[in-house]
Amino acid sequence: GTARADCGTLVVPENRHNPRSTLIGLPVIRVRATGANPQEPIFRLQGGPGSSNLSFPQASRMTDKHDVVLVGYRGVEGSRILDCPEVDAALRTTVDMTGSESLRRSSAGFANCSKRLTRSGVDLAGYSLSQRVDDLEAARAALGYQRINLISSSAGTRTAMIYSWRFPASIHRSVMIGANPPGHFVWDPAITDRQFAHYSQLCRQDDGCAARTDDLAASMRKTSAAMPHRWGPLLIKNGNVRAASMFGMFVTTREASPLNAPTILDAWQTASAGDPSGFWAMSVLGDLTFPGQFVWGEFASFGMIDAAAFDRYYAAGGDPGSILGNAAADLLLAGGRLPEVWPASPDDQAFQQARTTNVETLIISGTVDFTTPAELATDELLPKMPNGQQVKLAEMGHTSDFWELQPEAAKRLVNGYFDVGVVDASGFTPQKVDFEVGTPTMAAIAKILLGTVAGGALMALVLLGWMARRVHRRGRFGPKTSVALRALTPVILGLGGWFLAMLTVWTLWPAAFIGGPLVAVPSMGISIGLGIYWAWVDQDFSARIRCQGLVLAIAGSLVGAGLGFGATEGFASALTTIIGATITANLALLILDLSQRVPRRTTAAG
Repeated sequence: GTARADCGTLVVPENRHNPRSTLIGLPVIRVRATGANPQEPIFRLQGGPGSSNLSFPQASRMTDKHDVVLVGYRGVEGSRILDCPEVDAALRTTVDMTGSESLRRSSAGFANCSKRLTRSGVDLAGYSLSQRVDDLEAARAALGYQRINLISSSAGTRTAMIYSWRFPASIHRSVMIGANPPGHFVWDPAITDRQFAHYSQLCRQDDGCAARTDDLAASMRKTSAAMPHRWGPLLIKNGNVRAASMFGMFVTTREASPLNAPTILDAWQTASAGDPSGFWAMSVLGDLTFPGQFVWGEFASFGMIDAAAFDRYYAAGGDPGSILGNAAADLLLAGGRLPEVWPASPDDQAFQQARTTNVETLIISGTVDFTTPAELATDELLPKMPNGQQVKLAEMGHTSDFWELQPEAAKRLVNGYFDVGVVDASGFTPQKVDFEVGTPTMAAIAKILLGTVAGGALMALVLLGWMARRVHRRGRFGPKTSVALRALTPVILGLGGWFLAMLTVWTLWPAAFIGGPLVAVPSMGISIGLGIYWAWVDQDFSARIRCQGLVLAIAGSLVGAGLGFGATEGFASALTTIIGATITANLALLILDLSQRVPRRTTAAG
């Protein structure tokens, strides 16, 4: 926001074990304390893996007495980023992200990415959690701090653990939100099913939920065993639904909609009642969000610290028959093949088991946190922490719930611990799990999405049909109308053509990615080219001129669409695709007009 901050770059070796290592630059942001005589600074450690550490909207809650420092993660930000477009491409060109073919392609994507990065000079052995800790220690020393506080969340807590094991004298206090002990980057299906059983108990206490099912977990298990394959003609991708369900169960806040626990549970109950439309919406959302969710190379390098745990899990047969199955783990770990195709760092060997630490540590856990269950921290970390304490927040999920559901109580707890070492959770009131979805539900999203896409496609077809019929009946559009149509209709035609292609993909070609160039560029280019042609053409033109105009309009539109699509990323590329197609198609026809000196009638046409 508007807080005063210092921004700079920390230059470190890519691999500290190699005396000839290249240097990499990591961005550093220090948000200054607003009060006089600040106490120990707070270093933020975001989760992920494969996510940025440079965003911390809650920093202002702690800056009264503390500087807040964000050090960019190696491999995610800075001068060297471990992007893996090979993995993104594999996930975007498959019928189901956790199907056998998808997992084979994903595994090959990780392997090819590793080889490409290595050939380009990247030393993957340097991208370990231990060397990330070295980066943090270097930043602490460079900024002149004697001791620092750590506030970590989710996967970031693993970095905090290793920091406390290696440099305990550098740490004043540590707060870990959603702690992830060693060996738990793969979920335990038995714990996940116990959490669904707990949700069943909570459902019985909620009038709305209890009216829909006698046993939430049992109804989900029944639906899971006979998951519908289609909603009408539209394919439901089983693995996408299961993975999206797991990720959605992490948080309970409505702000995380549509992938939050209430919306996910509603979709499952709606499907059990015979309406699987919400599952189809989850399939589509999975296709759109999962591939670009992480910096996959850093995700893999980070995750390899638990490679032995991955091998044990899959060697034992993986999922034993839980409600959601292996889908989420398979998606992230290429079906367990990640340790086979991605190099491990020698640094990882020393940190695969929890160690004892005397650093003052507060662990904050939610009792309905599906990704970092409270019991793991209780059983595996606290016994190794003589100066550790754990606060379990009833009916809260993952880290977003802690920050957003009761922000003042969260601020009081964190600041009290950092300031004076007191654990004060008295500001929290009992948090009741919310089974109310609000709007829209996942089923509503499906119907809104399908209606919008079908309506947009129909509008484009009607517009093209009207333009062609008008020209055939009256010969051409008048000059002013022609200019207006060539400038304005491409938005409707471009989106409508793309929407028509989406409907085709969803029904006939489910392995295609609707946001990819193979779908977006031809569909937008052809529809815009046809529209501009009909706005330009005159029946008095010779057959040769009309044919040339049609070819040039479509070809120019396709070229411009391709250039526009590559000009930006995400769905903003739809706008640049339309703009590129419009400009080049009109330019091509203008050149034809000038080169052929195409005669035009001077009287208005209708």
